[in-house]
Amino acid sequence: MSNFEQTPQALSARDEAAKLNALIAYGLMIAGLFTGVFWIIGAVWAMVKKADAQGTVFEDHYSNIISIFWWGLGLSIVGFILLFFIIGYFILVGVWVWSIFKIIKGLAQITSNKSYHNSSGRY
Repeated sequence: MSNFEQTPQALSARDEAAKLNALIAYGLMIAGLFTGVFWIIGAVWAMVKKADAQGTVFEDHYSNIISIFWWGLGLSIVGFILLFFIIGYFILVGVWVWSIFKIIKGLAQITSNKSYHNSSGRY
């Protein structure tokens, strides 16, 4: 069998729960891109459920969601401070685009039952 023809691996109940909770967190983060409040709820959800996902294939998705939140929050604060200067707008747009990329990559990986980094390096 070639590398491209892999049989789907059955997930344990623990893996399924970890996947579902990560998908909920990703969904909340997507809604948070437009509302803000759900951004925080998605991050808190991931922080609370991260311990339940330890040892599963989806464990690093929780780290990804939490990382998106903290980096996004920090860089957004810098962007808001610099709104007086034009650079702040570019920072805020950059954070938004970067967040979308990270969330879409996470969703693509998790719906394929893969870890976020999948041994292909970090972004």
